[in-house]
Amino acid sequence: MPTSNVPIKIGIVGVGKIVRDQHLPALAKNPDFRLVATASRNATVEGVQGFGTIEEMLDGVKELDAVSLCQPPQVRYCAARLAIEAGKHVFLEKPPGATVSEVEDLKALAEEKGVSLFASWHSRYAPAVETARAFLAANPPKSVQIIWKEDVRRWHPGQEWIWKAGGFGVFDPGINALSIATHILPKPFFVTSAVLDFPENRQAPIAARIAFGNADGPAVIMDLDWLQTGPQSWDIIAETGKGRMVLSAGGAKLALDGRSVHEEPEAEYPRLYRRFAEIIRVGVSDADVAPLRHVADAFMLGERKVVEAFLD
Repeated sequence: MPTSNVPIKIGIVGVGKIVRDQHLPALAKNPDFRLVATASRNATVEGVQGFGTIEEMLDGVKELDAVSLCQPPQVRYCAARLAIEAGKHVFLEKPPGATVSEVEDLKALAEEKGVSLFASWHSRYAPAVETARAFLAANPPKSVQIIWKEDVRRWHPGQEWIWKAGGFGVFDPGINALSIATHILPKPFFVTSAVLDFPENRQAPIAARIAFGNADGPAVIMDLDWLQTGPQSWDIIAETGKGRMVLSAGGAKLALDGRSVHEEPEAEYPRLYRRFAEIIRVGVSDADVAPLRHVADAFMLGERKVVEAFLD
């Protein structure tokens, strides 16, 4: 295990848009890490040793301490097992796997091998989330609306994997909302009904309406849409005895009865890597599967509607 004053030598697997937009800038500013290798079929990072596969990277850079896995979720499990078996700490880009069972197996293997596994729910690290959590702990919600609507053509242009079985479809952004809701709501909740809209030419949904509840908690209604143009909606609205709480901009802004109480620029990935370093230093894992379980439940319980074809 690296000591606190020695950088953690890390490799990245899957050099795509999210890596260039978020991972590389966050790592560049974090003295706890030193990026020493990448593995990707079609891309490299200037100044960093590159390999075509994770097998080649693990074999070629024995001093690696950790890896960040940023490939599509359908193929992440095998790469994670290889890394854990090799004694590396593992950062799982969200969603952490294609199934709940995969992630549970990785958790057990990480514990057996004595390495840290991090399911990196980046939206939980949005700047206003902890303030919202504290507010709801003191003021339990009476009802909750989750409104997560965005333009897939803007955020995932030409990414065919996301429309295939196991690619999550609109739940790729929707699971961000669930990662926040499962963290800030005082009590657990579960899917009670769902309607999922599948384009006739796709294997994953483009919109969804889901209802959640529990034995004595508030009604939670979730509305997901991947065809919203113009301003994007990433909001969680809770009605409480102390007024309406609106957590917006994906968790970056918080308002109470229309009064802004918290707003900061996005800084999710720097916070993620600080957390990854922390769990590595203390020798624990952080791999919550609650958001992924809700998605699985929605697919299992939900009514499937066929809608018009989606053309990217």
